[in-house]
Amino acid sequence: MIEDELTLFDKSINEFGNKFKNTLSDVPCHMVGLRDAYKDSIKALSEKLSVKLKEEERMVEMYMEYQNQVCRQNKLIQEKKDNLLKLIAEVKSKKQELEVLTTNIQDLKEEYSRKKETISTANKANEERLKRLQKSADLYKDRLGLEIRKIHGDKLQFIFTGIDPKHPESPFMFSLRLNEAREYEVSDSAPHLERLAEFQENVRKTNNFSAFLANVRKAFTAMVYN
Repeated sequence: MIEDELTLFDKSINEFGNKFKNTLSDVPCHMVGLRDAYKDSIKALSEKLSVKLKEEERMVEMYMEYQNQVCRQNKLIQEKKDNLLKLIAEVKSKKQELEVLTTNIQDLKEEYSRKKETISTANKANEERLKRLQKSADLYKDRLGLEIRKIHGDKLQFIFTGIDPKHPESPFMFSLRLNEAREYEVSDSAPHLERLAEFQENVRKTNNFSAFLANVRKAFTAMVYN
């Protein structure tokens, strides 16, 4: 029974095959032309697609190049921006230094002005004091045989005469000046007086210049008689 069914199935297949062959033999010739036209259309479409693809590839390349240019420009802009910020910071720093320097210069000017005023006041006071000494010299000249001269270094030179009876014109002298503290400073005695430093200390304490001159003359006189 199974063999009959297989035989029947083979027969059905053979009949279907024969019918299919007969059907294919009846296809018109114009189908071949359609097939060729289809192939030509596919080929033309492929060529167009190929051209389009190449154009798109060029567009992609151009876009990538543009992107690279944009990146380079952005990098250059950032570098210029950084340099500008650095320059601005340096300008601000220089401006601050200039302000500090200007302030220091102004302080120095004010300090110089104060010192100049102080020195000017001290010089005027010294000049007045020297003038008073010069006036006093006129009083002492006849009584003590004293002559006062102004010498180098803003000093006054005191010259006594008439001390040595044997040689009345022989000079006995010392120099005097006012130091920065506006104190009497005695030096250069000729002949040398041992007590000159003592006399200087006394006149600084008492400010009695007449007594100072008298003591110096007495010391020169004692030197002669001794």
